[in-house]
Amino acid sequence: MDYREHRFRAQDGLELYYRDYGDRLAAATPVLCLAGLTRNTNDFHALALHLCPSRRVISFDLRGRGQSAHDPNPDNYTPGTYLSDINHLLTVSGCHKVIIIGTSLGGLIAMALGAVRAPALAGVVLNDIGPEIDPIGVARISGYAGKTPAAMTLDQAAGHMKNLFAPAFPDFRAEDWRAEAERGLRRRDDGMWVQDYDPAIAKNATEQGDNPEGFWPYFNALAHVPVLALRGELSDILSAETFAAMAKAKPDMIQVTVPNRGHAPNLSEPECMAAIDRFLEAHGNPAH
Repeated sequence: MDYREHRFRAQDGLELYYRDYGDRLAAATPVLCLAGLTRNTNDFHALALHLCPSRRVISFDLRGRGQSAHDPNPDNYTPGTYLSDINHLLTVSGCHKVIIIGTSLGGLIAMALGAVRAPALAGVVLNDIGPEIDPIGVARISGYAGKTPAAMTLDQAAGHMKNLFAPAFPDFRAEDWRAEAERGLRRRDDGMWVQDYDPAIAKNATEQGDNPEGFWPYFNALAHVPVLALRGELSDILSAETFAAMAKAKPDMIQVTVPNRGHAPNLSEPECMAAIDRFLEAHGNPAH
């Protein structure tokens, strides 16, 4: 196996899961990967394999996703609880300082961590997320999050993912959609594919995303933290206007627009890989 699997108990006793790649004693600053609302550690596997020869990479399943337990109380699916879980993760994994790569919700959590534990952040990579969320994208995600599809064959699962995400990946071929199904869904023992998250996570998601004041206080908390911001050119979550406003608010932020991608780039794109490599070289090596 390319990674070590670990489980730990959150403050409330819920069992949470993370993958640990690379040498935990490597001198380079570790990377912590946080996925989007309905996603899990699978999203970062290829990136982690790319990065782990030179540094430790931890990929975390937020509660209710992937191999982390589902919370019996859906009201706990909130940023405050996620922050508590991540604080526990940093403790049990022995990480005092990390670079977070956060996609969508994972990026929002990274910004929030900057507000409560900025010294733990050596840098943040925001993947298609910012302090204002386009209501068009919120409506789209609300249209499928928490709605449980029937069990599917792999070909049906690939079609399901294509129906949901084709506008974001217009150049995907049939094999790409099968790979996307394998990343985003879970294969049962009977070979059928089902969603890999607790549908109850959708309970609070819409009201959290529909925030008229936005998340600018969170973003501004990263004022003294190096930030790389990635935006899918076709994104319906991070608008070009918000992306420009982020640059104005934080002039030292590095920005990369990923062509022919919506929400969210899967980070295997050459533009993403190259930008992340440069960012980690500049901010993820203590000798620099």
